[in-house]
Amino acid sequence: MVQEINEIVDTTTSIEWLILADAAEVVGGKLYVMGGGWDRLTVHSQSAKKNLAVALALRVPWHETNRQHAFQIDMTYEDGSQIVSVNGVSEVGRPAGIPPGQPQLVQFVVNFDATFEKLGTYVITARVNDSQERLVRFNIVPGPGVSRQSD
Repeated sequence: MVQEINEIVDTTTSIEWLILADAAEVVGGKLYVMGGGWDRLTVHSQSAKKNLAVALALRVPWHETNRQHAFQIDMTYEDGSQIVSVNGVSEVGRPAGIPPGQPQLVQFVVNFDATFEKLGTYVITARVNDSQERLVRFNIVPGPGVSRQSD
């Protein structure tokens, strides 16, 4: 049975999901999200400050547990110019009593205090072990009274 499970599960640590939110935290292995899953922010001034959270989950196969996994989260403009980069390391163990071969899910949140100087498309990119990446795009759009021209 364990061999059958391992045959259908990916054998490398992978990014399970990547979510943008107004706020998020992980408590007791559960993700709590407020205002999550958006892809557009409406700003009310030319230089808008915004707190945002990036929630990330890694699926770690059985044989990759108890090892460190490097991750990186970047925020860039659509043209690739970097705004901010966060690097980290995650390690998940094998809890007592889980079936042999069962992968583990590890979740975490990175909070950003960002100032958006221009309208347009931004990209959040998450990478794990320099082998897999996932990205999400979002747009900064003008609210009432804000010029629609981007810098």
